[in-house]
Order: sequence, then structure tokens, then C-alpha cells
Amino acid sequence: MNMEKVRVITNPVICQSLCTMRDKNSDSQSVRIAARKITRVLLYEASKNLPMIKKEIETPLTKFEALTLDDDITLIISPILRAGLIFTDEAIDILPQACIRHLGMYRDEKTLKPVWYYNKVPMEAPNPEKFYIYITDPMLATGNSLMNAIKLYLDKGIPVEHIKCICIIAAPEGLENIQREYPGIEIITAAVDDHLNEKGYIVPGMGDAGDRIFNT
Repeated sequence: MNMEKVRVITNPVICQSLCTMRDKNSDSQSVRIAARKITRVLLYEASKNLPMIKKEIETPLTKFEALTLDDDITLIISPILRAGLIFTDEAIDILPQACIRHLGMYRDEKTLKPVWYYNKVPMEAPNPEKFYIYITDPMLATGNSLMNAIKLYLDKGIPVEHIKCICIIAAPEGLENIQREYPGIEIITAAVDDHLNEKGYIVPGMGDAGDRIFNT
């Protein structure tokens, strides 16, 4: 595994929130709040690759040349349904200029392969070098869903270095699968766990993220 392309972001707030998410006795509200705290931190980290420009503004005291985000880019947040929805509210708060493009895949429990049921990315990508993509999925298990999503954007000509995957918990097997197929993709996560079990669940993990977050 190439850890140069895997950024594990940790601090006391993330550790406390991960503890809450993993605890089987945490209720759904507690899990959702913890997940939002973590996703906010991860999104701030991901945004470090966005281009900046200088803009002259006037403070109450004087004129000043400030750094701000380049508004001549297309920023897309792509949550993988359904668990990826937890990223949406935080993303809109932090990056209100972003467009949300949902991707719907569920995992076939026998093959562990993703099955598409919703794709909100039919758009063309003129000037693909100006596109920046954040694909979000709380649990990176086998990596199959993320690889499908990555391919969707790469096929539009978007540079690989402009596509980032943001996950709360990742399994080594999933990281290796993605790096084998797309070695240039950067993955931002709060934890790399031990392994996948025979059912494709991350261990120690947190169980089914969608069920835990949405109380289903």
C-alpha cells in the first residue's frame, strides 16, 4: 500500500467522534453528529488542493489584497448513496459553490460488487482541467464502489490529481484495490482499520454505516 496517497487525518475531536461511531450502544443521533464532525474536518483537509487567487477588497480600515478561492472552477461533491449523504450538509456549508452530484450503488451481498441504481453525473465536462471532484463514502471496504465513481469522472477527462476520495473509515484491502487500479488517486480518511471479514465488512469498523446513521 502506498501511504503517500493515503492521508489519515487525526486529532482529539476525530478520535472522540470515531469512538462514538464505533460503539454499538451509540444511538443514531449520536452517530450522525459524530459523523458530521469528522466529515467537516476531512472536507477542510480535502479543500487544500483548490486553486486560490488574489482579490482586492476594502476592510473598514484600508484596501487589502486577500487570498480567496478561484471562482473559475467547477467543484463537485459526489456522495455515494446512501451513507454518503451524511457528507452533503457539511459540504454545502463549507463549500456553498459546490454542485452535489449523487451516485447510487448498492453492494451485491454475494459478489460484493456494486450495482448501479442512480447516476446524477450525466453532464459534460468542458475545460476538464478546471473540474475538482470530491467523492464521499463513509466506509471504504472493498473499494469497488469508489472505483466505479472514479472511472465515471476520469472518463470525462478530469485530471486524476483533481479527484479525491473522502472516507471516514478505510480497510487496507480497499485502499490496495483502488491504488492498483488508480495509483494517482488521493484518499483522505480518519482511520485505516485492520481487515475485511468474510462478508466484506470492515473490522473493527462500525457495522453498516447506512443503518447506523439513518436508524434502519
